[in-house]
Amino acid sequence: MKDTDKAYIAGLIDGEGSIMLQRIHRSTYPSPVVSVTSTTIEILHYLKDIIGHGTITKKTNYNPEKHKDCYTYILTYDKAIDLLKDIYPYLIIKIKKERARLIIDEYKSVTLRNGRYSKEQLALKLDFYNRFMSIK
Repeated sequence: MKDTDKAYIAGLIDGEGSIMLQRIHRSTYPSPVVSVTSTTIEILHYLKDIIGHGTITKKTNYNPEKHKDCYTYILTYDKAIDLLKDIYPYLIIKIKKERARLIIDEYKSVTLRNGRYSKEQLALKLDFYNRFMSIK
């Protein structure tokens, strides 16, 4: 990915995106998610093409007479972390930059592949989650 693409994607995330920890499956702990919502689907296809991963979903439009159709690009797990590493230098919004830094630096160290946490490991995982959620 070119630096100009990284900067553009960071701008989209700063403006219309989210960096979150979200439960992907009911039985798992929250995982990294990067999303961008737009009424311009071409932008989201650009993201998917440049990044090479992710999904685009259409939001339900309950009032098409007043609102345009809306779409969301979603990138999860390791691919979200990889993207955050690429775009981190270009992020400007403080909360998004801090959330990205915390995920990049600590998420892997507090997340076990098998999901079987000891009390100490679970305490570290929950502390990470609480620190992430307290970033405002």
